[in-house]
Amino acid sequence: MNTNDLNNPVWQALTETHKLYAIEYEGMKFYDPDICPFGGFSNLEKTQNALEAYSNLCDDFFVVGNEPLHTPTIISDRTVICDQMILTKLIQPTYTYKIKKLTKNHIEELYKLVWLVMPGYFKKRTFEMGDYFGIFIDNKLVAVSGERLQMDKYIELSAVVTHPNHIRKGMAKQLVAYTSEQILKKNKTPILHVAEENTGAIKLYNDLGFKSIRKMVWRHYLKV
Repeated sequence: MNTNDLNNPVWQALTETHKLYAIEYEGMKFYDPDICPFGGFSNLEKTQNALEAYSNLCDDFFVVGNEPLHTPTIISDRTVICDQMILTKLIQPTYTYKIKKLTKNHIEELYKLVWLVMPGYFKKRTFEMGDYFGIFIDNKLVAVSGERLQMDKYIELSAVVTHPNHIRKGMAKQLVAYTSEQILKKNKTPILHVAEENTGAIKLYNDLGFKSIRKMVWRHYLKV
């Protein structure tokens, strides 16, 4: 399987399916910061000016992939090394929960749940990047998963979170499988990124038919 398009996933997404969200500088592309503060580049020599320009719009962002050049006014305060995984063959679990496609009416509840479990870069308009699915208990959203980076051939599965009161009940596994099914119905291949130290999640994804294909580095930058 040729997965070269996934060597630079943010750049690829902003060149293809998500080009409507792109803020483009010479040799570098970023998402609209109200959607998702991620960027990628194809020309290292141009990255210094691009980072400086984007930092005027968003002073807290990630560059995914290779390390860019940057001025002293921009610092990298942390690096996350992820396994990039791709679905080879979906191994379906038994569904024991009703899974519902989320709508704009659920954005506030989705946003609060993601920030409770995984605070950081999820925006309310991140919802626009793809479809999101959830499990409700007593009319409250307690677990979700959704789509983030989208390319011509691939869709990234992301925002896999479960409320702390409902973990270890199989919700995440069922949501990842269900979301993967919906991506496959679009004739695209599910991918995902998971921190390499998150061995529990990696095992779950392996059990569903995902396999690791490369390491992907997420560098976080701040304007000072």
